[in-house]
Parts: sequence; structure tokens; C-alpha cells
Amino acid sequence: MWSHLERGSSPVDWCESNYSITPMIAEFVNTISNVLFFLLPPVLIHLFQGYAKFFNPAINVLWVLLMVVGISSAYFHATLSLVGQLLDELAILWVFMAAFATFFPKRYFPKFLGGNRRVLAFYASVFSVVSTGFLVMHPKANAFALMTLALPALVFLCKELNRVKCPRVYRLGLRCVAVSLLAMFCWITDRMFCDAWLYIDFPYLHGAWHILIFIASYTALVLFAYFNVSEERPEQKPQLKYWPRNDFELGIPYITIKHPYKKDDLAI
Repeated sequence: MWSHLERGSSPVDWCESNYSITPMIAEFVNTISNVLFFLLPPVLIHLFQGYAKFFNPAINVLWVLLMVVGISSAYFHATLSLVGQLLDELAILWVFMAAFATFFPKRYFPKFLGGNRRVLAFYASVFSVVSTGFLVMHPKANAFALMTLALPALVFLCKELNRVKCPRVYRLGLRCVAVSLLAMFCWITDRMFCDAWLYIDFPYLHGAWHILIFIASYTALVLFAYFNVSEERPEQKPQLKYWPRNDFELGIPYITIKHPYKKDDLAI
């Protein structure tokens, strides 16, 4: 069992040359390119204070899970250990399922859920536990299996964007889709055409994937947070804003509540 903790015990090895920059880190660029997973979630937790207080505090769980993804990915690429690989992939699976349980629109709920999001979260947790077992049993196929989750998520995002009336939200959605596709291009070409990238001495597309997929992922969470309020409490009027300047649409997007109230306030 301890052999799975050893450096190089993972069957997965990305295109970047191992230990080429420092003898301490296997894939240096692939490791440090996870930096956004550490830096931005605390900022997002701060920016989403109003959203968490007046609508859904579970949003902060998603930001923390993104940090877990970054920690796991950095550990994996620094060591190329099987344990690191599994932690990286399981963190991705669980953030996907947590987002699904948090944001899946109630209008699509099957009848047996009774419109109860907690029941959906229970079934999502069961699915995650079962899937965790499969990921541990078949580590070689995990990366491609997880990549298939991105395609229906993108399709669903596009479907939700077609319902949006706010041009600002729609533009953010288009940028999110574009960055997601670019990230997937980097992942696939690094995996499938490594020899070509080594030939031109640029085996760093997986590092670019880390940066792009973080931007796409947190942007998608911001968008689904907006959709969620718009559907379940439209009277609160969610607003898309940007930090540090609201008139600069390439800043950090976040959601505020124009007419905040808690559910308990309605009973007073």
C-alpha cells in the first residue's frame, strides 16, 4: 500500500519533462500553474458574502472545494504518485457533484425528488461515493472519464444562457464557453500530441489547462449562482458585478443580491 505514495507510482505522466527544473518537483510548471486555485477562492468567499448570507451559504463549500482541487493537483504533479493522482481526480469529481446538487434547476427535478434539493444532494453523494470506488479501481482511465463530465456541463450552460435576458450575463457566458473550449484543446493536445510539443520545446499545455480550467470553472459557478437565484427567488434580483471595477468586464465576476432577505424574514 505504501508504494502508492512513492514518487512516480502513478501510471499517468504528462508531457512536461520530469525534474527538469528542480529535483524536488517532478513537473514544475504543472505544479505551480495551480496557483489560481489558492489565490482566488478566498477573494470569491469575500465577494459572495451577501449571496451566502441571503440566499445560499453552500456557495462557499464550492470555493473551498476548488482550493482542494488545487492542493491535490499540485501534490500530484509535484510527486506523480498514485495517491496524488487519485486525490486530484476525486477532488474534481466531488466539486462537479457538489455544484450539480447546488445548482441543478428545480424545473428539471424528477417527481420522486419532490422538489427537495436535499434529497438531490443525498443521491449526488451516493453517486459520488460509488464513482469514487470506480476511480480507485481504474486509475488509468480516470482522466478521460472525468473529461466527459465537462461536455454535458457546457451544453447545459449554453441552454441556460439562451434563457438569460441580461446582456452582461450572456457575454460572461460566452467568454466562459470560449475559455472552456480552449482549456479542453490544451488538455487534449498535450495528451495526444506530446511528441510534437516536445519537438518545439514547449511541453507546457497542461499547465495552461490548469489556468484556463480554473477561470472557466469559477466563472461557470458564478453564472449558475446567478441562474439559481433568478429561478428560485427572482424577487431578490441577482446582479452580476465585477471586482475591482464594475465597469471592467475582464475583472473577477461575482453575484450580489439587490433586494436581500432571508427565508425566515418572510415568516415575521
